[in-house]
Amino acid sequence: MADEPAERPVSHDPLPDPFAGQPDWAPVPPRPIVLVPAASRVDLRGRRVLVGLPGLGWRADLRADERVVQGSRTYVPVLAEHEWYRAEAEQIEVFAPLVPADRVWVETLGETSPWEGGGSPIPRPARSDVISRLVSLDAPTHRSPVPVVEADAVAGRRVVQVADAVERRDLRAVTEVYTSADGDICVRVTAELDWYRWAWSGRPPTTLEVPVHLLWIE
Repeated sequence: MADEPAERPVSHDPLPDPFAGQPDWAPVPPRPIVLVPAASRVDLRGRRVLVGLPGLGWRADLRADERVVQGSRTYVPVLAEHEWYRAEAEQIEVFAPLVPADRVWVETLGETSPWEGGGSPIPRPARSDVISRLVSLDAPTHRSPVPVVEADAVAGRRVVQVADAVERRDLRAVTEVYTSADGDICVRVTAELDWYRWAWSGRPPTTLEVPVHLLWIE
């Protein structure tokens, strides 16, 4: 009689902690951006969107208004983001091209941080790791939040400030990292409205000095 196969041992070791090695003072990453088709049941007014075609490419830094139905097709009015901010701030009318809804994707916030549930995040590849950066052209993609301390450059980028588990979004970095008068490594940020107003009015924005470990590139 043949020997019965040995039972496969079952490991009871705990799952690895995704935050192992993270300093106590470091905040949990912000929620990731999740892209959904504009055809889904989400409000569109003022939302960040991407437009494009599978296999071709995608354009970002856009804002949407509510859907418009013409004949049998649904369209989304789409504005360049700086035009949207100017229209809202100065209460002026601006021209918004109508884009077929099936060519529009909406930025939404995931329910968890990139390392908590909901599957694995898109990894942050090493600079030389091109293979892990490959994406499908069937739909737009968005990388997981990246700590500013790991970024090559930050000035002009969308950033999220995380403090006491509260996320502050719609911010732009206006400097690279630098050493403050107190010896902290910081970045200056401004509200995105002030960032765009700086361009159309020439008025310098009000900025806030934020320790670099509290900032993530969105």
